[in-house]
Amino acid sequence: MDETPQDETPQDETGALLLAAARRAIAYRADPTSHPPATDYAACLAAFDGPLPEAGVPGADVLDALVARAEPGLRASVGPRFFGWVIGNSHPVGVAADWLTAAWGQNTANHFAAPAAAAAETVAARWLLEVLRLPAESGVGFVTGATMASFVALAAARGEVLRRAGWDVEALGLFGAPPVRVLIGEEAHASVFSALHYLGFGKASLIRVPADAQGVMRPDAFEDLLARAVPEGAPLIVVTQAGHIHSGASDDHARLVPLVRARGGWVHVDGAFGLWARACPTHAHLAAGIEAADSWATDGHKWLQTPFDCGYAIVRDADAHRRAMTIAASYLPPVSEHERDPSHYVPELSRRARGFASWALLRHFGRAGIAAMVERHCVQARLLAERLAAEPGVTVLNEVVLNQVAVRFGGVEAGAGAAGDALTRATIAAVQEDGLCFAAGAAWRGRWIMRLSVIGASTTEADIHLSADAIIRAWRRVASAAGAL
Repeated sequence: MDETPQDETPQDETGALLLAAARRAIAYRADPTSHPPATDYAACLAAFDGPLPEAGVPGADVLDALVARAEPGLRASVGPRFFGWVIGNSHPVGVAADWLTAAWGQNTANHFAAPAAAAAETVAARWLLEVLRLPAESGVGFVTGATMASFVALAAARGEVLRRAGWDVEALGLFGAPPVRVLIGEEAHASVFSALHYLGFGKASLIRVPADAQGVMRPDAFEDLLARAVPEGAPLIVVTQAGHIHSGASDDHARLVPLVRARGGWVHVDGAFGLWARACPTHAHLAAGIEAADSWATDGHKWLQTPFDCGYAIVRDADAHRRAMTIAASYLPPVSEHERDPSHYVPELSRRARGFASWALLRHFGRAGIAAMVERHCVQARLLAERLAAEPGVTVLNEVVLNQVAVRFGGVEAGAGAAGDALTRATIAAVQEDGLCFAAGAAWRGRWIMRLSVIGASTTEADIHLSADAIIRAWRRVASAAGAL
């Protein structure tokens, strides 16, 4: 029987190196917020730069050099007060599983080359569909993130809607194919536009649906464009979103999906983080009707807190999914009825075994744990919004329905445009310089905003109050210097 490894320095070089790396990682994770704010790219480049060594450098020396050069430039994204983008904490359970994944070195191309990795992915896929309450027959591809998840799902969509029109895109390509109409909200995430671009849908060919004040498609505009711009019987793909990147709002799937289905179209949902609302009973209504769509893209490194990189391409029609993605060659093993090759659902043949960390975190949190985490973050986002909105000169621009808070400093009234942009940018810079929490900015509907994304597993209510205090202090300093209050 295998014995549990003891925490002592191994005698072999490999063991000593891995243990040294683990100790460095543990030391960093003990308190990632204790480090100074990250240095900029230029300083990091100067630290890493130098001539290529002629002779090799011992592994222990390389590790020391890597840590010394990297740590000053690390953002505290695994800390409890990181709100800059919608990314999770890389939960310790997932990190531990990911360390083992790297050490095991499994190329998750097929079930024969990596049976354990393929099996973990198969079970994690089933659990994921249960947590998100999506059709059990769906195919699931483990990809790098939501960008590639949308790419995979939209490739399946392109192939299937053309197949219905009598065109085999896998065999014949796109030259001479019937034109596919694509409807998408004008404020859809940039990653979806990129995925469509990779698949041959030029930006000018997309039919963009006007958005409301929260950034989601206006149903009346959608119905009008569907009637006017899409001929009856034309191949049709509609891209919706669950979780607008700034507001957190979702499209009205209960109203839109049946309209597309009636036209024989395919609905793809970009649900990078908003799809996880379905895992939380108190917020599932925000994603009502999504289960009737044809494909979904979401991230593990958001609300599931997996390490980077991890996303999921989910396609109801698993045959369409496999037609779009399967790589076949004589040297690859055949698949029987009860076997699943991971590479049949993703573009890569060689890839990381993402199923291990996904399986570990789904098992660690369980259905109730994921629901509680989503609920907690939504409550924390509302608290943060309330604290900030109570401060003179600070405006919360979105309805805080999920975990996103869009904040404007210096006014939103007519005439406050350029001045408000400058004050908002200055406040963001002051918060980043202070370093107690991390916030980032974005342009939304012609105005610059601070966007706060509450999604770290380690974030507590105390962290929210500390962060609100830090942001308010920064705003007061900026406003005082500018004479804005």
